Amino acid sequence: MRIAKKTPTVQPFMRLSMLLAGAGLAAAAWAADPAPKDTTATNPLGGKAAAPAAAKATPGQPRQITWEELVPKDWDPAKEFKGMDLSALDDGDPRANELLMKMQEVSNNAPTNAAMNGVEVKIPGFIVPLEEAKGEVTEFLLVPYFGACIHTPPPPANQILHVVPQKGAKFRAMDTVWVTGKLQTLRNDSMMGVSGYHVSAANVTKYTGGAK
Repeated sequence: MRIAKKTPTVQPFMRLSMLLAGAGLAAAAWAADPAPKDTTATNPLGGKAAAPAAAKATPGQPRQITWEELVPKDWDPAKEFKGMDLSALDDGDPRANELLMKMQEVSNNAPTNAAMNGVEVKIPGFIVPLEEAKGEVTEFLLVPYFGACIHTPPPPANQILHVVPQKGAKFRAMDTVWVTGKLQTLRNDSMMGVSGYHVSAANVTKYTGGAK
C-alpha cells in the first residue's frame, strides 16, 4: 500500500488525531477481544465498540488486560495543544514542522502505568516484526490497531509493547495474536516506533476471539 505524501498543512491534523486516537480513543474502545480486521485507529473493534472491562485474574494465571490499562488515568496528550489553531498553518510554515516534532516528542515520551510493572499478562494485538529468523518472528512490536507503525504513524509509547518471545513465532506483519508473559515498564527505541513496555513472552498464539 502506497501512502500519499501529505503537505505540512495536513500533517499536523493527521499527527494530532493519531496521537489522540492511540492514547485515548483506541485504548478506551479496545475491549479484551479486538477484531482481527476492519479496524481503524479510532475504532479498533472494527464495528460497535464494547466498553472496556478488566478481566478478573485467576490465581496462578496471567491476567488478561485491555490496552486502556497501560495508560495512566491522569495523562492527557492533548493538553499542550489545546487552543492551537492548526488551520492557520500554511504550506511550508516552519511552525508546522515544529508542531510535528513536539507532537512526536509527546508521543515518544508517553508515560507508562507503573502498577503494571512485573505483572504476568495476556493481551491481544497486531504484530509489527522487528527481527526474523528461518521464517519465524523473533522480536516484534505489539500494537492495538491494524496498520500502526506500518501504514499509519505509531501510537504513543504507552500503547506499544516490545515483545521478545522465548521461541520464534510463525506470524507475519499485522497478524493478530495473543501475547502472554511478564510485562515490564521498559523503554525501547526501534525504527518502527518507541515502546514504553517490554514483554518476555512465554507464548505467542493465534488470536481466536472477535468483536463483541
